[in-house]
Amino acid sequence: MVTPPEIEAQILRLYHAEKWLIGTIAQQLHVHYSVVGRVLAQAGLPRPGPPPRKSRIDPYLAFIRQTLETFPALTASRLYVMVRERGYRGSPDHFRHLIACHRPRPKAEAYLRLRSLPGEQGQVDWGHFGRLEIGRARRPLMAFVMVLSHSRQIFLRFFPDARMENFLRGHVAAFTAWNGVPRVLLYDNLKSAVLERRGEAIRFHPTLLGFAGHYRYEPRPVAIGRGNEKGRVERAIRYVRDAFFAARSFTGLDDLNAQADAWCHGPAADRRCPDEPERTVRQVFADEAPRLLALPDNPAPLLERVAVSVGKTPYVRFDLNDYSVPHPHVRRILTVLADPLEVRIADGADILARHRRSYDKGAQIEDPAHIRGLVDDKRAARQPNPAHACRRTRRQSRRHHRRPDAAARTLRRCSVAGCHPRGAAARCAAPQRRAPGT
Repeated sequence: MVTPPEIEAQILRLYHAEKWLIGTIAQQLHVHYSVVGRVLAQAGLPRPGPPPRKSRIDPYLAFIRQTLETFPALTASRLYVMVRERGYRGSPDHFRHLIACHRPRPKAEAYLRLRSLPGEQGQVDWGHFGRLEIGRARRPLMAFVMVLSHSRQIFLRFFPDARMENFLRGHVAAFTAWNGVPRVLLYDNLKSAVLERRGEAIRFHPTLLGFAGHYRYEPRPVAIGRGNEKGRVERAIRYVRDAFFAARSFTGLDDLNAQADAWCHGPAADRRCPDEPERTVRQVFADEAPRLLALPDNPAPLLERVAVSVGKTPYVRFDLNDYSVPHPHVRRILTVLADPLEVRIADGADILARHRRSYDKGAQIEDPAHIRGLVDDKRAARQPNPAHACRRTRRQSRRHHRRPDAAARTLRRCSVAGCHPRGAAARCAAPQRRAPGT
């Protein structure tokens, strides 16, 4: 709790001018006596109270301070074992309390204000904004945010996930909206940008490297645990949460992105630029836009390419839903080529099916021609084939002529075993029983 300045002034006056005791000051001003002691200590006076008593830990303080300077993160329980081996006989709880008082505090780090040239740098990151209900599916609502470091111009686009394809689609949409590309883009150490990192040795995602080469910019990850190096995009995400997304209603993802575009070109662009408070972000961006790199002649292809397996039924599973394929292609490995609106299923260079993309869960997206072809094939298989019937009759006739005594042998075996003859041959060879009285 912060002590009001007028209370601090009265404490100092009553202590120095009126020579009141600390307890009297605390009683009259209705504050705790520790507050009076703290105010006097901040004013340069020694903390009031009796002199500290000797403690069992005093002979070991030099060893404790030296050890903590060498190993600042050493736990109090381990340090207690080390001191106890050297003769300390105090309790571990009291020792842990004393170590908290003597442990060296890390020095506060000072930061320089970073400035960038126009068109030189942009910063990119994802922001999680809850869940989006689409039919039976609950998908994460992810916000792609890119900020130009010089003008603080914001680009915002929402996606139903944070896959690499959507990550790159956010880049392309931002470059198209700004009609240019910054020379350097700063990334956090997310998997879409950095696959592995050991110190300064960085293994970038090959897809991102190919994309950066196509648009001729330099991808640059920030140091681990150094969020301040991309503080502009972190601040922009918080600004989006407070100034745009809070208490906002929308009917779907397209409606939300339409509102986000209007907000980026409206209120977000009309705010004051932090580096130039006398100008707006819109005005500073107008000066920065000509310094951006030109867009390439052809945009980068951003199709999702996934190998899928077709089972017994003519469907492939992609992104929680089933899409139909022609039935002759069951039990094969096919390729799904998907964009935000359409799903294409290919076998090599041949496109087998095209479907509208669904973001539901467990839906069956079918082409009526695929199902109709399978039904017609099943009906044709159930109808008898005259050629097959003739061949079957000829085979039965040949067996009968080759073995004319087969029925007789069957009857003899049944009579010996005492069982009734079965089968068509036995019924034909069995004698006809006469009715009684004939």
